[in-house]
Amino acid sequence: MCGIAGFFGNVAPAAAEVALLERMIAAIGHRGPDRSGILVEPGFGFAHARLAIIGLATGAQPMTTPDGSVAVTFNGEIFNYIELKAELAARGHRFRTDSDTEVILEAYRAWGPDCVTRFNGDFAFALHDAARRRLLVARDRMGVRPLFHATRGGCLYFASEVKALLEVPGIEAELDPVALDQIFTLWFPLAPRTPFKGIEELPPGHMILAEPGRTVVRPYWSLDYPDLGDAVDTRPEAAIRDELRALLLDATRIRLRSDVPVGAYLSGGLDSSIVTAAVKAIRPDRLKTFSVTFETDEFDEAPFQAAMVEALGTEHLSVRCTAGDIGRDFPDVIRATERPILRTAPAPLHRLSGLVHQEGYKVVLTGEGADEVFAGYDIFKEAKIRRFIAADPASAMRPRLLRRLYPYLPRLQGQSQKYLEAFFGVRADEAADPLFSHLPRFRSTAAAKVFFSAEMKAATAGYDALDDLRARLPERFHRWHPLSQAQYLECAHLLPGYILSSQGDRVAMAHAVEGRFPFLDHRVVEFAGRIPPRLKLRTLREKHILREAFADLLPPVIGTRPKQPYRAPDSPAFLGAQAPDWVAERLSPAALADTGVFDPRAVARLVAKCASGRPVGFKDNTALVGIVSTELWHRLFAPARSHLPLSLTA
Repeated sequence: MCGIAGFFGNVAPAAAEVALLERMIAAIGHRGPDRSGILVEPGFGFAHARLAIIGLATGAQPMTTPDGSVAVTFNGEIFNYIELKAELAARGHRFRTDSDTEVILEAYRAWGPDCVTRFNGDFAFALHDAARRRLLVARDRMGVRPLFHATRGGCLYFASEVKALLEVPGIEAELDPVALDQIFTLWFPLAPRTPFKGIEELPPGHMILAEPGRTVVRPYWSLDYPDLGDAVDTRPEAAIRDELRALLLDATRIRLRSDVPVGAYLSGGLDSSIVTAAVKAIRPDRLKTFSVTFETDEFDEAPFQAAMVEALGTEHLSVRCTAGDIGRDFPDVIRATERPILRTAPAPLHRLSGLVHQEGYKVVLTGEGADEVFAGYDIFKEAKIRRFIAADPASAMRPRLLRRLYPYLPRLQGQSQKYLEAFFGVRADEAADPLFSHLPRFRSTAAAKVFFSAEMKAATAGYDALDDLRARLPERFHRWHPLSQAQYLECAHLLPGYILSSQGDRVAMAHAVEGRFPFLDHRVVEFAGRIPPRLKLRTLREKHILREAFADLLPPVIGTRPKQPYRAPDSPAFLGAQAPDWVAERLSPAALADTGVFDPRAVARLVAKCASGRPVGFKDNTALVGIVSTELWHRLFAPARSHLPLSLTA
């Protein structure tokens, strides 16, 4: 795991190339504090900040082939590099190092750009082929590692984080109102769009092939599911369960490859418990685990963490996070995420990675991705119930199932039956909408746009983020099972657009910590896609087949525990006696008017409501965090731009 940056083309003036690369890589030096390197050749330049994990003595970058014809700067890990190295050696390729970086060079020489299809890993890299005057930039299948790019003056610039691109003369931070509209509807900007106008993200599973006068962006992998009615995996459940277990154990095994110690996050939930138990099954020796605890029972999972620690005998450390801590840390969190966010959940994880770094660890395994791949979120159950109700609108019994949703939200459980039916938007005429599973979430989130200023509303007039998302769905989407459709929306969009970026890579790498995700091994993802939906969501039992596969490694209190999503205090982090001083300044009428995105009077009413001491619901919490984070984004990235000239650019 590292930070990369570079350019392809001609930088003007040429004498400034080295200085530019030094500024770019210094801007993301937190990603690789162990060493930095720069390579400048006619027509391209690479920079690298290294977090040394594999090949400690020989893995310095940028790296070239012995003849200097192919060069690479690489962020991430190729977990199957040992197997690929053996295959390439058998074909006559020779290696000088023990690093996975050199495997990328030789794999490219053997198979060309399609070498990426052979990589099992989390990666983003840029490779230059001098003979073909070609730049190849590629990103991993699930979007674990980031890659941003922009073109100025005919020169292509790229980097692991936007901060590095903002060092390029002519690239400035300017809010993209369409991206903000998307965040305030979907929780994420639709890639390749980012909140920075004119700066794009390379979508997961995509590559850039650039040659003088020609640049092509194309996919090399995409999520897929069987057509509805086609035979999926028809084997007995036990056979599917056993294969899943073997596959996930192997995904964990190759993610333990490291020349530095590897720890694990242990939240107390099913997914991280399975990963930690798998690690102990593979390596029974000492393992250090890390977790977050909260001061309130609504968010705290410490008793479940303790149960797993006792069952596995790990050496465990935790960091306690209060609402005040979140408020104090939030500017650093937004500096890391580089985008407005609607929940504070990334903040405790930012603090957790700080603990991991302090303990001298660079690598942790986590359970991220299981809820998306094996249908763990409540939104999958919610969609199933809503669809069941929509199929018989006259039924008086079916709507009562709504009370089985979100048992960890007491305010929702206390609402009337009529309120629940309105809240979940049970409408038979929407059953055919491809976004049916997510419509209640999207609509509740979009309610926060009422706080947009008149200028912002004018800038996005006529734009509909839901129509935009519908238009981007693959043609085959309509042939999938409803559960597969809902999983696709989570896996292809929310996972890379919010979970892996804001809760994953960015907050971990702010402290030079690499997260590894066994559930996102593409073999696991592809296998799970073929598992019959009834084995993932059995009636309303989420992740059924996963629970069965690892039941013997977990204490019953964990193995049978219902899903409780990871959450953190939202509005209490910014209001009340423990609120940091910067909140009042950023939400002042003058500051809000200066940035021009939100209506100061409407925001004042929202702040008063959230500060009143009365319970605050999803919509108000979402709006407040979104407003606070957007205002912070402006202060951190575009402080010189007041009264933004918002304009709609599709």
